Amino acid sequence: MELTKKTHACVRLEKDGRVLVIDPGVFSERDAAAGADAVLVTHEHMDHFDEGRLRTAMEANPAAEIWTLAAVAEQISAAFPGRVHTVGEGDTFTAAGFEVEVHGQFHAVIHPDIPRITNVGFLLDGSVFHPGDALTVPEGRSVDTLLLPVHAPWNKVAEIIDYLREVKPRRAVDIHDSLLQDHARPVYDSMIDKLGGTDHGRLAPGEHTGLR
Repeated sequence: MELTKKTHACVRLEKDGRVLVIDPGVFSERDAAAGADAVLVTHEHMDHFDEGRLRTAMEANPAAEIWTLAAVAEQISAAFPGRVHTVGEGDTFTAAGFEVEVHGQFHAVIHPDIPRITNVGFLLDGSVFHPGDALTVPEGRSVDTLLLPVHAPWNKVAEIIDYLREVKPRRAVDIHDSLLQDHARPVYDSMIDKLGGTDHGRLAPGEHTGLR
């Protein structure tokens, strides 16, 4: 399995010649989902879900399909009839040759005055976990690679460190990082590396790494 980091919260995973993309949003490259056999969307916020980027994928590959929660499926099912699948916590399915488990129900709290929306995380092949905009722990599952939402309006670095300690992945790779200025990255890296208790790193957009 190979993981390619795209801008912000989007990643591409390739295995056996097939491609799965998670969360191609407005901060991601316009072709972030191009060539995908399957696309997963964790929730409806624009930095994770952009219909234009989904359309690029769906038009490029007539066999491509989308798996997402109800709030997103309701917005795009008519545009892509028969190719959008609604999933929720506890569901399992196969997409582009990956075995996928769905974990979580709600977006992290941004502020008590802002209503919470739904959010799901996706565990791929029992190994790689993308939590979307939440600090969901896949109960009863061992995570090899955690895609870590390192910087967002809804989190702080202490929560990210505690999340790493709770999930205990073998490695963590930063996502949700496009709002983090370059001069702040070493500060975050230092604290997470020192206190997170796991191998932690980040990839620039377009860089890739092999996974188990």
